[in-house]
Amino acid sequence: MSSQVIIAALAAGLAGFPPPAVTVPAVIVSAAGDCSVAAAQVVAETGGELLSVQPTSDGKCVVTVLIPGNGGRPKKLTVRVPM
Repeated sequence: MSSQVIIAALAAGLAGFPPPAVTVPAVIVSAAGDCSVAAAQVVAETGGELLSVQPTSDGKCVVTVLIPGNGGRPKKLTVRVPM
């Protein structure tokens, strides 16, 4: 029974303290557009196969495609296009 009294006293003593301050870093998300349209455009224009696509901080997309060769290795083409 004495352990219940100690726990109740501790809980009552902690109740008067404010919760600790937590700092959460700001997260910046660019939602103006994505690179799906730019990637589709590059694939359509080159007849290639999409390898990768990445947005850049300046509002452009870096699109990399593999263009089939004449029986040899495909050519890797990387272009920067606006979103």
